[in-house]
Amino acid sequence: MIDLSIDGKVAEIVLNAPEKLNSLNEEGLAELSKVYDDAASAAAEGRVRALLLRGEGRAFCAGRDISQVAPETDDAVAYLDGLVTPLLKKMAAFPAPTFAAAHGACLGVGLGLLIATDVVYVANSAKIGSPFAKLGATLDSGGHWLFTERLGAHRTLDLIYTADLMSGADAVAAGLFSRAFPAEELLPATRSTVERVAQGATGAFRASKELVASIRDRRLGLWESVADENTVQGELCSSPDYAEGFRAFQEKRAPIFKG
Repeated sequence: MIDLSIDGKVAEIVLNAPEKLNSLNEEGLAELSKVYDDAASAAAEGRVRALLLRGEGRAFCAGRDISQVAPETDDAVAYLDGLVTPLLKKMAAFPAPTFAAAHGACLGVGLGLLIATDVVYVANSAKIGSPFAKLGATLDSGGHWLFTERLGAHRTLDLIYTADLMSGADAVAAGLFSRAFPAEELLPATRSTVERVAQGATGAFRASKELVASIRDRRLGLWESVADENTVQGELCSSPDYAEGFRAFQEKRAPIFKG
């Protein structure tokens, strides 16, 4: 469930499925995309001048909801190319400054939502990384691009191979995101900043946003990297280890990979 509220000039989007750590299936992604359309329309009309994205419960977003996915027939390319990547591009192009307040698990698609947001504040205790080693799949949603750009190749592959997670505080120290706060201070601090930015020069902010995106994409090729991730994930989803990783997750047991 995705909630949208508008208070003053600020739109707040809430991932509100705490019982599943705000993980997103196809329906959830479609709903989130529609909510961003609604918020963007309000921004185009001048009713919204800044946006905040957050998650309800113990996590920001634990990634894709794979609890009901049949790995033998899963089409990862359709999921990523058809739903995830268009949503991330839509988020990145939002016509006003965007902020995220992220706590708990920020994994997979959840990490992608943060990559597509202008400014990310995290709880010190947030968990960020690549859990895909346990699923026989690979990091997606722009994760390879973010980690390689900010952490370098060695640290990126260390995180991917081991599935170890970084804390929010460590992620900020490494330059992945902007600021880290104690968990209880995260949302008030982020809301305060968003409200202040909503009173600023939205047109100038939008110009800076476009300039930064142009510099980033020419230098690093975010969307080319995302397309490569989608292709590789599609190839992996037909492998026995992919099926075993998903089944083990659904059956709440350790996977036994054949390599």
